[in-house]
Amino acid sequence: MRILWLSNTFNGSVHDKKICDNQPLHLPIGITLWQDTGFQGHDPDGVNVKMPTKKPKGNELSEEQKETNHSISSVRVKVEHAIGGAKICRIVKDRFRCHKFGFDDLVMELACGLHNLRMTLNNNAIAI
Repeated sequence: MRILWLSNTFNGSVHDKKICDNQPLHLPIGITLWQDTGFQGHDPDGVNVKMPTKKPKGNELSEEQKETNHSISSVRVKVEHAIGGAKICRIVKDRFRCHKFGFDDLVMELACGLHNLRMTLNNNAIAI
């Protein structure tokens, strides 16, 4: 899976939902947005949101909810693998000590670009 969009980078521990609320992301009407439970309450207009159902306290999920969660997880795992593919570049996952303006965004763009290049080369490989 290729990485198609990045937000700006943020210092410290800023929650993903807060970043998403502050970033100008305009999704096409009718697209399916596969999001994890960290984005509860994020429901853009004209978008079909697929998010796993959380287990209520003291109760269990129904078999249908478990099955739906499983199908959503099978898509989400590809997203997590793409994030891990970008983090192969050690500069992305270690403490970043360069304080030049915009350099942290550039490093993340390069790591994602390298991940996308690896995906392209792996998909175009010829089996002998």
